[in-house]
Amino acid sequence: MNSRQRRGVVLLLLSVLCAIAAVVGVLSVIRNVNSKVGPEVTAYRVRHDIAPYEQLTAADFEQTKLPKRWLSPNAVTDLGQVRGKIAVTTLHTGSLLQSDMIVKQPELAPGEQEIAIMIDAATGVAGKITPGSGVNIYATFKGDDKGVPDTSKVIVSNARVVDVGKLTALDPNQNQSDRTRTATEAVPITFALKTLDAQRVAYAESFATHVRLALVAAGGSEPVPQRDRTYTLDGDK
Repeated sequence: MNSRQRRGVVLLLLSVLCAIAAVVGVLSVIRNVNSKVGPEVTAYRVRHDIAPYEQLTAADFEQTKLPKRWLSPNAVTDLGQVRGKIAVTTLHTGSLLQSDMIVKQPELAPGEQEIAIMIDAATGVAGKITPGSGVNIYATFKGDDKGVPDTSKVIVSNARVVDVGKLTALDPNQNQSDRTRTATEAVPITFALKTLDAQRVAYAESFATHVRLALVAAGGSEPVPQRDRTYTLDGDK
């Protein structure tokens, strides 16, 4: 073997060694990335905006792959979790689905219907009312200059709460005649009510100065007697 051939062999060996070193370097980088990122798992994103309390289906979500270590503990990784569930707030397109965004659809008794209203967070909820609670619903109405006094009424006694939504900031530009004119934050509360009681709540939300809730004892209580359902300051003697 002459000197030229020896140089060729040496260069070939150097090339092979460099290639091996490059492969080892790439594999090392891949292992390092995998050790930092970890295995991927299936998660789900919202396909389109979903309104609060809307019934959820698998078609509302699209599958995505994300590193497991990047997901929060309450990320939904099985679409079976949305079966029979509703959204508790607006779900925006592209949002990663979390278990605290959905709740089991409340079961209604025969003749009941769901109705949701916004309640002043400071004076009406105070963080103590939860799904399953029983509450008395009070409404106060402004009097007039024709002799009708300011009045407070128990419009529904022992109403069953089926859902408590998230704290919501109210529009500061809302109509000043609105009953929530002094409130800055409110919470949507959903009740399961008979038709007449649902109409009373809807009327109060539209025309009352304020609507407030009073938590009743666990396990329910006796309905408020008719004689105690209306209060006026002039009549309190």
